[in-house]
Amino acid sequence: MAKKIYGIDPCKAINAKDVRDAVIKCFFEAHKKILDELEKMGDAESKEDLEKIKKADTELMIKKYFEEVGGDFNNPTKKTIIAVCDKLAEFASNFRPPEEIKKHYQEIMILIDKLEK
Repeated sequence: MAKKIYGIDPCKAINAKDVRDAVIKCFFEAHKKILDELEKMGDAESKEDLEKIKKADTELMIKKYFEEVGGDFNNPTKKTIIAVCDKLAEFASNFRPPEEIKKHYQEIMILIDKLEK
């Protein structure tokens, strides 16, 4: 069995929404430490509420990037996913080492490369 990439099995058929969801999961996991810092400043009712807030924040950022690149979050294409990944990598460069960004980007590219144009 192949190793899953952010919940997606690269050996199975995948579509652009699968890759978009993997991008969200990747970005959320990569920035979880930073998002966890928000916990110290916030007053969420519970851990579950805080997790929902962090996931919503991540998804909102990615939706904004889809808009900026002229894409549709609900109907992503290979081209718009790559453009969003480029924006996320640029954003992450403010607080992540380049080698870590490159690692995540390359993992997502394995999935993107499976998509048709």
